[in-house]
Amino acid sequence: MTQLVLPLEVRSASGRDDFIVASGNQQAVAFIDSWPGWPAPAAALYGPAASGKSHLAAVWAQKAGAQIIAAADLLQGVPDGPLVVEDAGAGVAEASLFALLERGAPLLITAQAPPSDWPVALPDLGSRARALLAFPLWAPDEALLMGLAVKLFTDRQLQVPENVVLHMVRSLERSPGAVRDFVARADAAALAQKRPINLSLIKDLLLEQGRLDGI
Repeated sequence: MTQLVLPLEVRSASGRDDFIVASGNQQAVAFIDSWPGWPAPAAALYGPAASGKSHLAAVWAQKAGAQIIAAADLLQGVPDGPLVVEDAGAGVAEASLFALLERGAPLLITAQAPPSDWPVALPDLGSRARALLAFPLWAPDEALLMGLAVKLFTDRQLQVPENVVLHMVRSLERSPGAVRDFVARADAAALAQKRPINLSLIKDLLLEQGRLDGI
């Protein structure tokens, strides 16, 4: 028997103390923590989906009193004051982004690729992007994946045994997005099947995922 799973909101803990620091993001965290003593007014954080870019950008935005906007919304004009521009790269309004870099106000940009790889056509923007301070936020080590999984379960008010989390992490693709998606699946399955999130449930879900992926 299964039960209907209601789409309840999951509130992610997004304060500085909730950010998981590991070898792959130490430089980025140290740079954000050094505010307002940045050596330059603008910088970029880059890494794959779910690697913590938005979390760390939100920490800085709170410290600096910055607005947060999506790069896709940067179509006309340049907002005043400190700013976070999320998801820069392909499709960004290049003239607006260049104007932001030129004005010299505090600016933090997030993207999946490093600024030197952004596919921009405006030569001046390309030069400014290549000169940006840029910090990666991801190295797929087991400790960081474990910390991320525990945090995601905790955000859902779930306490999962360490051996269960470890088995899950070692069985999944080594990416933060894969961990995030699987945690959501495990939570939904546990509710629907009225089962605890234990090793048996995780193995069942991994087996099901393997069948769906054709493994």
